[in-house]
Amino acid sequence: MHWNVKEIEAAELAKMAEDAEPYRLIDVREIREIEGGTINGAEAMPMATVPLKANELDKNEKLIVMCRTGARSAQVCVFLQQNHGFENVYNLRGGIFGWANSGMPVSLPRAV
Repeated sequence: MHWNVKEIEAAELAKMAEDAEPYRLIDVREIREIEGGTINGAEAMPMATVPLKANELDKNEKLIVMCRTGARSAQVCVFLQQNHGFENVYNLRGGIFGWANSGMPVSLPRAV
């Protein structure tokens, strides 16, 4: 766990998707990184844009934040917690690398 950030494992996220549990998946990598592949349903919101778009996120919604390895997304989780009062925000442990290394599918992104 980074900086008191709640984390979720790839298998947990896959189970949530399978069970149709409501959540919002935010990919904070740069667009050029996302174009190489992401997790199905992820929304592109590069890290630098998060301060500008934080008001578009719902504090009552379960937010899963992801990046390449989990470091940037953990920083975004801290930012949302400390600066915007989010409590229901989770870092995807290991990021897209952890996801792919767990055998989970990587897909082309939605229009970015």
